[in-house]
Amino acid sequence: MILAIRTDKPIAELHLVDMDGRTVHTHEWQADRQLADTLLKTMLDFLKRHDVSPEQLDGIAVFTGKGSFTGLRIGTTVANAFAYSLNKKVVAVQGEDWLSHCAKKIQTATIGEYAMPKYDGEPNITKPKA
Repeated sequence: MILAIRTDKPIAELHLVDMDGRTVHTHEWQADRQLADTLLKTMLDFLKRHDVSPEQLDGIAVFTGKGSFTGLRIGTTVANAFAYSLNKKVVAVQGEDWLSHCAKKIQTATIGEYAMPKYDGEPNITKPKA
């Protein structure tokens, strides 16, 4: 079973995807500016509600963009940290049909590789005042 995470917009999504690429369970919630506070707890509650322990996961897939800079950063950071803590695979997935690619990417991934977000453009970093 794969935990798939999408955090690129105000409504966050969690999905459980089987190793054949079929979505088994889905949960969406209005995360807005509380994403950093709610994501991990919501993930753990979602897994528990569907009788899946984190240790039973085959891996974690995270939608990596394009989308909200902060949302993508939070989602990829939590996915990478969660995978690291469980010694599981994590993969970056993009596009409209991102969920259908999760299983195939997990099967070819390596533990220790990490997902990176894909932003719409270069970061706009404010230069310090002289």
